[in-house]
Amino acid sequence: MGHHELRKDMTCLNCNYVVEKRFCPNCGQENKHTKESFHFLFTHFFEDFTHYESSFWKTIKYLLFYPAKLTKEYLSGKRQTYVQPVRLYIFISFVTFFLLPTLTNITNHKEEKKVRDSEKYIQSKEEEISSKTLIGDFKSVAAYDSLQNTLPEKEKSSSIERWVGRKIASINEHNTWEEFQEKFVESLFHNLPKVIFLFMPVFAFTIWLFHNKKRWYYYEHGVFTLHYFSMILLSFTIFLLLNWMLGFVENYINTDAIIGLVGTAMFFWWIFYFFRSHSRFYEEKKFVSRLKASFIFFINFFLMEIFLILLLAYSILNVN
Repeated sequence: MGHHELRKDMTCLNCNYVVEKRFCPNCGQENKHTKESFHFLFTHFFEDFTHYESSFWKTIKYLLFYPAKLTKEYLSGKRQTYVQPVRLYIFISFVTFFLLPTLTNITNHKEEKKVRDSEKYIQSKEEEISSKTLIGDFKSVAAYDSLQNTLPEKEKSSSIERWVGRKIASINEHNTWEEFQEKFVESLFHNLPKVIFLFMPVFAFTIWLFHNKKRWYYYEHGVFTLHYFSMILLSFTIFLLLNWMLGFVENYINTDAIIGLVGTAMFFWWIFYFFRSHSRFYEEKKFVSRLKASFIFFINFFLMEIFLILLLAYSILNVN
């Protein structure tokens, strides 16, 4: 962060403490003039968010290529050298979920244009049968209610089932397949960050269950989890950018094969990274570490599937 002209008045504007040099010894605020240029506000925001450029890139390097090193360094007390775990996750998460719908839409538009220009697509649109429903068996809410009213009292749906059934019928009534897809994907992208954020405490809790409660606090498992998920999101962001860039040369090389190989390698790197991080961070015997890591990984893999199923169901029901 650059140097700025200091105030002659040595009283801190934040806490009224006497400032001896540049920074207030009581609250740490710099004793500079309050009027700033727009350029300064922009650069100050970026520098504060990434915790200085050198620290940011060092953090990213350790995060991607040195499993558990960043976590061990941070918990050893080197707090100023690296970006704080929560700030790091928020920054990477913001970038990932900003680029995800943007780059996905660009890719989808290219594919849709190819399909729309084909005769097969035109014929299928002409032959589309209006009686088909998107989800379930009812074309409208009125059709669903009509059936429910004809059923005996014991066979009627419960209040929850009725709500879900009417919601699905409403989706069929007011949306085409293209509209449903667009709204579903929009809802999915909107809620995915929340699901991941809610899942991380569960992930940290399962790690806590398998380790000595006196030696390791939940906080330390939380830092480990934040770094692991930050690595996943960052590598996935890089994958998205690679996929987008390869779209410019898809007419010259087999981009599908490259994306497939990179995607597969990334997935296995996530698994390897977790096992290596667990071994290096908790410093247990190899057999014990791998056994614990295997249980933790598969338990969380199962739990994540449940979270994703709930997300898919919520995203469908959230379509207007």
